[in-house]
Amino acid sequence: MLADPPLGLYVHVPWCVRKCPYCDFNSHVHKGALPEDRYVDALLSDLESEATHVPGRVIQTIFFGGGTPSLLAAETVARLIAGIRARVEVAADAEISLEANPGTVERGRFAGYRDSGVNRISLGAQSFGGRQLALLGRIHTAEDVPVAVAEIASAGIGNFNLDLMYALPEQSLQDALRDVSAAIALAPTHLSHYQLTLEPGTVFHSRPPALPDEDLADQIELATHAALRSAGYRRYEISAWSMPGAECRHNLNYWHFGDYLGIGAGAHGKRSAAGRIVRTERPKGPKEYFAAVEAGQSSMERAIPSSERPFEFFLNALRLVDGFEEQAFEATTGLRIATVHAALESAQARGLLARTPSGWQPTALGLRFLNDLQSSFLVSA
Repeated sequence: MLADPPLGLYVHVPWCVRKCPYCDFNSHVHKGALPEDRYVDALLSDLESEATHVPGRVIQTIFFGGGTPSLLAAETVARLIAGIRARVEVAADAEISLEANPGTVERGRFAGYRDSGVNRISLGAQSFGGRQLALLGRIHTAEDVPVAVAEIASAGIGNFNLDLMYALPEQSLQDALRDVSAAIALAPTHLSHYQLTLEPGTVFHSRPPALPDEDLADQIELATHAALRSAGYRRYEISAWSMPGAECRHNLNYWHFGDYLGIGAGAHGKRSAAGRIVRTERPKGPKEYFAAVEAGQSSMERAIPSSERPFEFFLNALRLVDGFEEQAFEATTGLRIATVHAALESAQARGLLARTPSGWQPTALGLRFLNDLQSSFLVSA
């Protein structure tokens, strides 16, 4: 029987000022004033429907992602969070994160977000190099990032993440190290540090820029990781680094195969109940989302059969540097660990996994070739 894992809430804000050429997230360029009130009404109606599937369960984390959530006025976010609290129970110590673009930050807005209940900001820096920011299609400059960080500090929000990419177009090893040094100097509690990849459906995928070759990308990764460790950050997930105790609780819930409600255009969710695991998805386009919510048909659902649960679990859990406990696999999938022992031992023999006292963790080689490690569990599915 499946146990109830922790429950989070993901809220998707689909609009951006400009679509970045590397971005494969569900984002839509919007001209003019955003339909903020109508969108909040739709989100709250969507949540009311979704909450009927998780009666009595408490929301532990809320994450506003996008798109660019910082395009929303502080008053809009306040109304939305108050509406969420009126419809579902939210833990008193809930982590409430909001993604922000340094180029969309208005003076005083973070103080308004703080007053609404936001206690964690994720700031999309991506790089501190002017040339790289231009090539990435970002709307902010390198100088905008410390200004935004100062705004976060003046608002009294001490917990914030910086998104930083590496192996960027025309980036040298020295460029990448300068980016990491600039990020460290701003003293974020958390850093998302990940390599640029060319995702299908993006401009970069159809017209690839000149990227560092594999050898240089490896050098950048090794050198920047060493710099982050020297500054006191710990890598706890393949692309996530934090100071002790500042790990992103919302994302950890994903990687531990926890549950989360997903509301908003294009949002995904996962629910466990009565022995079933269900994936949910909303229509991607804002117009289609509005129409679906107003018709009472916002959610598209698919039950995950037992045969697919191992791969679903490992797709998430193997991103964690410390790996997973066997008991957690059984509790969240409803399956016995024996069903995947052969695949685990095969990955161990290939040097991709290592045993721990209570479970398994990816080796350094396993993290480097994570896709290969994850896909090996398709055989067990």
